[in-house]
Amino acid sequence: MTGIIKNINEINRIHLETCDLREFLDMEDKMNRGKGVELPAEDELPCDIEIKNLYYRYPGASDYALKNINLHVKKGEKLAIVGVNGAGKSTLVKLIAGLYTPTDGEIYVNGKKSSSYNRDEYYTLFSVVFQDIHLLPMSIEENITLQPEKEIDRDRLDKVLELSGLMDKIKSLPEGVKTPLVKTILENAVELSGGELQKLLLARALYKDAPIIILDEPTAALDPIAEFEIYSRFNEIVGNKTTVYISHRLSSCRFCDEIAVFHEGRIVQKGTHEELLRDKEGKYYELWHAQAQYYNEEITA
Repeated sequence: MTGIIKNINEINRIHLETCDLREFLDMEDKMNRGKGVELPAEDELPCDIEIKNLYYRYPGASDYALKNINLHVKKGEKLAIVGVNGAGKSTLVKLIAGLYTPTDGEIYVNGKKSSSYNRDEYYTLFSVVFQDIHLLPMSIEENITLQPEKEIDRDRLDKVLELSGLMDKIKSLPEGVKTPLVKTILENAVELSGGELQKLLLARALYKDAPIIILDEPTAALDPIAEFEIYSRFNEIVGNKTTVYISHRLSSCRFCDEIAVFHEGRIVQKGTHEELLRDKEGKYYELWHAQAQYYNEEITA
């Protein structure tokens, strides 16, 4: 009876996953699959991103997740996006990256509508680290480079391993970068910790070397020392690329040129860290002091 019940549960799980897959395959593809405008030339990089009157509502939702968003990230600038959970931060970066289509409004990259680019070519403009982590059942080097072994640029791989802080872990493994991942499929695979997985995703994004970097909570699973090491070389990591960075830790936003504060799907404040702290009635000041109070209580305890 126990075996029958387990099998029924497994069949039900597979059924639900299959329904999700069918729903995904039946979704309307609103992206441009045909010929698009030309990608920015080398002398036009880094990219400029401008968002005008953007609205987004999830299918079936009664309210907008984003409302009248207007932002301009100039070439090579670093924009931080902060706010409480559910404020619309991750939704915005997925719209910028072309994973969602705006309900209304436009996103421009180097003055051209994002919808005017060919979808697959548009994706090449972005190096992205999202919160969801998905690995392939292959080696660490293949998971980072997403290339066949013979095509891997070894110098670039070593550089991104150092920048992401993953090199020490790699050196501790007998097979190094050739160590396989995903133990549920490969018996000889290793399991990386949450922080090590985040470092791997950061290394993957840096290896791609796209002109726009999007980082959605890239250090949430790191310990304080590893997080400090990432922030201390933040400018070296992103270089002169246009960067959009989401974080709940407001202290990390000091590295960015501008901060946009989101609340209930809207931008309620914009400015530098110092400018926003001067507004004692603002949302940023409230969030900053809520975090500072928590850390002070921890230190006192």
